[in-house]
Amino acid sequence: MAMLDNTSPEKLAEVEAAEKAKKAKGARKKALLGIASVVVLGGLGYGAYDIFIGSQHVSTDNAYVGAYTATVTPMIGGQVADVGVSDAQTVRKGDILFRIDASDARIALAQAVADLAKMRRQFVQTASSGKALGSQVGARDADIARARAQLVAAAADVAKAQVDFQRRQTLARTGAVSGDELTAATRARASAQAAMATARAGVAQAQATRQSAEGDLAANRALTSGVTASTSPDVLAAQARVDQARLDVSRTIVRAPVGGVVTRRTIQVGQRLAIGAPAMMIVPTEQVFVDANFKEGQLAKVRPGQRVTLKSDLYGSSVVYHGHVTGFSGGTGSSFALIPAQNATGNWIKVVQRLPVRIALDARELAQNPLRVGLSMEADVDLAKD
Repeated sequence: MAMLDNTSPEKLAEVEAAEKAKKAKGARKKALLGIASVVVLGGLGYGAYDIFIGSQHVSTDNAYVGAYTATVTPMIGGQVADVGVSDAQTVRKGDILFRIDASDARIALAQAVADLAKMRRQFVQTASSGKALGSQVGARDADIARARAQLVAAAADVAKAQVDFQRRQTLARTGAVSGDELTAATRARASAQAAMATARAGVAQAQATRQSAEGDLAANRALTSGVTASTSPDVLAAQARVDQARLDVSRTIVRAPVGGVVTRRTIQVGQRLAIGAPAMMIVPTEQVFVDANFKEGQLAKVRPGQRVTLKSDLYGSSVVYHGHVTGFSGGTGSSFALIPAQNATGNWIKVVQRLPVRIALDARELAQNPLRVGLSMEADVDLAKD
């Protein structure tokens, strides 16, 4: 105590300052050691995460919703009579979208039905005429027989006239017959020969007529043999025209080919549409997919079938979608651009390319939280699971 009492205040202040500096140095050392420990632990944690988790995932926020949209076009031309949908309206497959005036189509159907009835009647007439043609062939046979009989009779008359002429010619030399009788015999022989020629021509004509009748019969049989009024080619062609006309009538009512949301409606009532003219589009919201554009360096371990988790900017992190990789695009986005990059120039700079990866989404999740084409998505691919 005596020693402390003899210590000056300045000395005490120096001692206290030294002790405070020592304590501060120890505190700084502990703080630095703590910071170093945190850094080391952070590095170890990051390394462990990268080894066990980070290296097993690749992700990108360059992903967008896509879909195979259906363009609605009329199969027949005509004036728009009624439009039953508007843009942004949800429709189901088979719902009526619009109607085309069916007046012309119904007239064409009535004409086709009349042509079909006409073809059936003509077939019945053709089949019935076959019997008449067969009878005509039999009649022509009788005509040939009669012509041949006439030819035989004419030949007999020629023979008789020839004998009479020769007899009178012989007697004329002896003066037993007059010249008038010889002339008459000569005329009779010539007349008989002409009659035989006529009979011969009659036989040829009867045979030709029979051949014509046989040709008509063969043509009739070719049209009717093996077919009925329902299977005749002419009837079938007429039936096809009826079916086409009936189909055209049904096509005046245009229905939704798929379910989805109507967009780009371009038609109005009273507008005349041509065949194949775009009328509207339908986006099938329950069949959308995601195209995720990954950097080329991220795709070394990505394979079809791997699981993917996705988040949409529309719903935020509260809604998570699940899907799987279905395939890769055939080229990078820049390779299919309207104006591709010209890398063969002297001032070329390497740019990391992105390859679209197609991702299929869970249909039930889409039904609960629908998406629209073009929305932004975040995609994370789990490389450890196929």
